[in-house]
Amino acid sequence: MRTIVRHGLDFVAKFNAGEEFPPCTVEVYKLLEKVDYPRNQKNEIMAVIHPHLQDRDWQPLNPGDPMFLTLEGKTVAYDGEVTVFPTFVNEAAYYEKQQAFVTTAKEKLSAKGLRVS
Repeated sequence: MRTIVRHGLDFVAKFNAGEEFPPCTVEVYKLLEKVDYPRNQKNEIMAVIHPHLQDRDWQPLNPGDPMFLTLEGKTVAYDGEVTVFPTFVNEAAYYEKQQAFVTTAKEKLSAKGLRVS
């Protein structure tokens, strides 16, 4: 949080000093959906995060890639139609929120140049 505030204050100081900001493109991740663990009729978790997905936040998850591993050892693959970028993979704080991870899409934002006149 302090870093964000510091960068914001740096921008204001440079803007007030008349510094010119050239156009730029920034890579961002757009939130798509929350993905829950596979569950049974009693709402109990029936699978864990697949080892190939664990510790791969912000890395591409392609259609057909392993996503979960059931307690019986069966792999559950990602059945989406497009590549997504999972985040918050297997975070303990989200178990009770029924969230195994969140999918995001990689996008680019373009900003015009900025100049004080």
